[in-house]
Amino acid sequence: MKFLVADDHDLVREAIGAFIETEGAVEVCLAADLGETLETIDAKGAFDLVLLDYNMPGMNGLEGLQRAITQNGGKPVALLSGTATRNIAEQAINAGAAGFVPKTLGSKSMVMAAKFMAQGEIFAPFSFMQQMDSMGAKQTGLTQRETQVLRGIAEGKSNKEIARDHNLQEVTVKLHVKTLSRKLEARNRTHAAMIARDRELI
Repeated sequence: MKFLVADDHDLVREAIGAFIETEGAVEVCLAADLGETLETIDAKGAFDLVLLDYNMPGMNGLEGLQRAITQNGGKPVALLSGTATRNIAEQAINAGAAGFVPKTLGSKSMVMAAKFMAQGEIFAPFSFMQQMDSMGAKQTGLTQRETQVLRGIAEGKSNKEIARDHNLQEVTVKLHVKTLSRKLEARNRTHAAMIARDRELI
């Protein structure tokens, strides 16, 4: 697999690239702005995942995201940011982004998020997405796929059964179960289902 990390801060770009390359055993290319990102995709072909810094030169808000999605042939492109709000993250996902990755995310979590998105899943961190909206309502912070997997767990289904129900690979369901347990601070899948019921997430 090959990933592209685009950020105008040298240290951030290189650190994230190193995390993913070391932990994820993938080839990582780096870019410093949107122009270089588009040129790199053009030169090397579509990447399995492109991580774009929301505030780097050339982005112009979500316009840069759209250009990168088009250039990458529809393959996953996600936003990376240290300052973007939940509203921007939601707009990005609605506009076709594979997810939203805060720069504060730990290295292991970032690698897991990258693998998730490269497999065609949507990623958004629970704690970030659960911020209050403008009306004071708390969002669940779970993606549609995570909610489907959680519902399957609550119904007592195995990973294999959940995978079959939603036309997924079993390994993808296992990754979702791990992420759900971490997001919900659950000890295991049964505990995750109990927490979900208590919080009326399903």
